[in-house]
Amino acid sequence: MTFETIQHDEQQYMMHAYGRFPTALVSGKGATAVDVNGKTYIDFTSGIGVNSLGYCDDGWTKAVAAQAATLQHISNLYYSPLQTEVAKTLCGLSDMTKVFLCNSGAEANECAIKVARKYSFDKYGQGRQKIITLVNSFHGRTVTTLAATGQEVFHNYFFPFTEGFAYVKANDIEDFRDQLTDDVCAVLIELIQGEGGVMPLEKDFVEEVAALCQKKDVLLMVDEVQTGISRTGHFFCYQGYGLHPDVVTAAKGLGGGLPIGACLCGDKTADVFVPGTHGTTFGGNLIACAAAKEVLSRVAAPAFLQEVCAKGDYIRAKLKAIGNVKEVRGQGMMIGIVTEKDNAKEIAAKCLANGLLILTAKNLLRLLPPLTITYEEIDKGLAILKNTMEA
Repeated sequence: MTFETIQHDEQQYMMHAYGRFPTALVSGKGATAVDVNGKTYIDFTSGIGVNSLGYCDDGWTKAVAAQAATLQHISNLYYSPLQTEVAKTLCGLSDMTKVFLCNSGAEANECAIKVARKYSFDKYGQGRQKIITLVNSFHGRTVTTLAATGQEVFHNYFFPFTEGFAYVKANDIEDFRDQLTDDVCAVLIELIQGEGGVMPLEKDFVEEVAALCQKKDVLLMVDEVQTGISRTGHFFCYQGYGLHPDVVTAAKGLGGGLPIGACLCGDKTADVFVPGTHGTTFGGNLIACAAAKEVLSRVAAPAFLQEVCAKGDYIRAKLKAIGNVKEVRGQGMMIGIVTEKDNAKEIAAKCLANGLLILTAKNLLRLLPPLTITYEEIDKGLAILKNTMEA
């Protein structure tokens, strides 16, 4: 099948919800993808932070295939030793208490929102349901998580949006104090705003927010959908901030390419849900859990985390020597590049033509390579990026 045929069929039979790059990927290994015409690409995107172990990792593939040949799915009306093993591992790595397994980051954030509102209702009754998020945040594309997202561009078309959200400027503690009214039950933050432009929060701001939440019994919830699962060089980004949140959400890299999300609760919120208050048909799917088990067995090891930090430092140092690079920011292998010419989308398109997959966010280039990318693949990708940016 030719690319032109694939493109034609996509346009005829699929809803036009995506602005796709002009390539059709059909196979891959490590951080190298191959399209329908046999052209290879170095992948600095990992499926937007999903393929944490790269394409078709041997251990991951074996774990998924073995589970598919054993038991692919059961209802959550029954116990599963695989689900509980994944949950136990997540709790141990995060120092949290209990986990709800779901299918995506948006679902994990929906779960967190429900946890927060029920926690407050159970303890204080009605009228204490507002959740503070940050301007420039991104929490998902459901009607509720769009409402939680602090970007006006997303607050359109799908009216009425879910009520009960307030938006605070990142790193502005006075704005936060002003918005922290008596009807607030929780705060939901990304410690590095990914879709918002790879913007890390200042540690002093985060510490003050955490202290105020503790004082007023307002839940501190951290969206780790993009920053989690070792992406920043810590298993969860909040561990680098010295935090202990009440609720944490995760997804993306957790399944290494299969859809799985998690909402993790600390002691305060662990028993908020009771049977009937929340649920999912596919959440904790056994094949996805097998993939997550393999990912978790590897990415949290100290040596692995050190390697993520080392590779991130290596990439950032190389980027700063490239022409048209104005600023490099981020942590670990979550990297944003501000260009001098403000031409990130143009560069991303040219990189594709030159054999490099790269992302954009706002007006900058964004790198989310597989955590297992080799230095050889890094160097190949950076050479393409340098030649493209300096052309």
